[in-house]
Amino acid sequence: MSLLESIHGPADIKRLPQEQLQELADEVRQRLIEVVSETGGHIGAGLGVVELTVALLRSFDSPTDKIVWDVGHQGYPWKVLTGRNDRLPTLRRKDGLSGFLRRDESEHDVFGAGHAGTSVSAAFGMATARDMKGESFHVVAVLGDGAMTCGLPYEGLNNAGHSGRDFIIVLNDNGMSIAPNVGAMSRYLGSIIASPVTNRLRERIKSLIERTSKVIGGQRTVDLARNIEESIKNLWSPGMLFEELGFRYFGPIDGHDIQAVLKTLETVKALDGPRIIHVMTEKGKGFPLSEPHPEKFHARNPYDPTTGVLRVVTKEAGPAWTKVFGTALTELAAEYPELVAITAAMPSGTGTDIFQHTWPERFVDVGIAEGHATTFAAGLATQGMRPVVAIYSTFLQRAYDNIIHDVAIQKLPVTFCMDRAGMVGSDGQTHTGLYDIAYMLSVPNMTVTQPRDGSELVGLLRCAMQHTEGPFSIRYPRDSTPGGMPKPAEVAAIPYGTWEILREGSECAILAVGVMCEPALEAADLLAADGLKPTVVNCRFIKPMDHAMLEGIVNDHRLLLTVEDGVVVNGFGACVAAAVEPMASEVRLCVLGAPDRTVEHAARAEQLEQAGLTGKGIAAKMRVLAGEGSLSTA
Repeated sequence: MSLLESIHGPADIKRLPQEQLQELADEVRQRLIEVVSETGGHIGAGLGVVELTVALLRSFDSPTDKIVWDVGHQGYPWKVLTGRNDRLPTLRRKDGLSGFLRRDESEHDVFGAGHAGTSVSAAFGMATARDMKGESFHVVAVLGDGAMTCGLPYEGLNNAGHSGRDFIIVLNDNGMSIAPNVGAMSRYLGSIIASPVTNRLRERIKSLIERTSKVIGGQRTVDLARNIEESIKNLWSPGMLFEELGFRYFGPIDGHDIQAVLKTLETVKALDGPRIIHVMTEKGKGFPLSEPHPEKFHARNPYDPTTGVLRVVTKEAGPAWTKVFGTALTELAAEYPELVAITAAMPSGTGTDIFQHTWPERFVDVGIAEGHATTFAAGLATQGMRPVVAIYSTFLQRAYDNIIHDVAIQKLPVTFCMDRAGMVGSDGQTHTGLYDIAYMLSVPNMTVTQPRDGSELVGLLRCAMQHTEGPFSIRYPRDSTPGGMPKPAEVAAIPYGTWEILREGSECAILAVGVMCEPALEAADLLAADGLKPTVVNCRFIKPMDHAMLEGIVNDHRLLLTVEDGVVVNGFGACVAAAVEPMASEVRLCVLGAPDRTVEHAARAEQLEQAGLTGKGIAAKMRVLAGEGSLSTA
């Protein structure tokens, strides 16, 4: 029996002889590589923290001690070693394990994590609650996978550092988020690695000064000693920044030397006050790729576990939306010299890596800092530039204040392109893009759009470049586009604020947003067999709506069904209902979209089917409504 088969929780790890811990780590790493080769998932960060995970569970007493992970990407080894190894093959599948950390999945997941930068603040909250309640346990925040390019960890560090509370941070420094980390903090951490000066030297000098001041005596001598200590610390301590923030700094330590990590954890655990352990790890360690490619370690579709090469999959119906966007933006940049592309640590994920290769001087990756990306874009726009901010729908939520305060109020022409809008499939609750319609609709001066195919995406990008009266947003899903790759030079701008009738009908109408047009047309075909002939409308402009067309539809139809791949609360359908009421209160309108609850991880197709957002689902809904409304049939 393998070691891993004998591990059902942290207690089993504590029973192992210390010399077997690396063997256990090796088995965990191989287990991850084999299982994720079938399920797909965020493999890279987890492979990098295997030894760290083993050491944390050996040194601390989870769940009594609270281990708070930053970015759920790091959590796969944690799942394996905290009683979920047998369920690992269900990872990211319907009714299976989440690809991220969830409080309702295990008592060891003390804080849910899917986005970067949350661990310090959450863990410090737990440490504060512990002290307020007079309890006694350790709290450890594992900060990593690029989270130090976020703003939130700095706020947490600033608040926690001088608190005096018993609080430990493990900085997992792998030099990567998805792409290589950018910015001053990345360079600072790199300088620590390039010129490491040990804690031991600093602590010995500090101890010597303290002993000398006690022998000589006198407050002046003590004050002088403290000044000398501070000067030496500033000269010699590689963790000077963290020391100034109030943390005792330990490191850097090789995160793959399990004995070194364990020894450091035990030493630091015996101290008190805020402390930080700087651990160096390699993202994707052990992943079988013939040629190193760090970005490919981050997340993979199912692959061959011996080579890392992706398995052969069925050819998609069309190119990915991400690729269409990246290609179109790159070509449009030749026509618009003021166009600048901005992303938040996700060049490949947003398609802006295509732009970066052609226009490197007009490309900016700000790191995992969505709020900064937005306000930075606002600053560019004040000087006549045309920034395009490409960020996943779920991540742009973090910049909501910046969107309103810095862009919309000032009517600045910033274009927001939101990939992964709508249902996101196996990434689940933390990454769902169901809320952007609702949150963008409420922003003053904001244009909100969604294309039905790749050509319309290009047309809306052109429209955005021509629009100067405020911000413009375009949303599109994690999926393939209907049809082939458009030629941007041959696509004209979509007329601003216009809808398009895709199929003429009578009595009932389906008002579809973006990618919901195709299932709406499929539904119309299915309904034709029942004698119903719905009008199908492509409502590509969600805000402003095409009021002239809407008024004509209201006058000619008794039943309207809106369809959107976003939440029904405060979404497109709700806005249409508000507009229709004063036009014709007798017209019945029903809204179809994502329900008012979190959507569990599953394949995107399964999520859409469950919400009724398929041709069959839309047709079934219309049949019920038509029956209730006694619509005539041919």
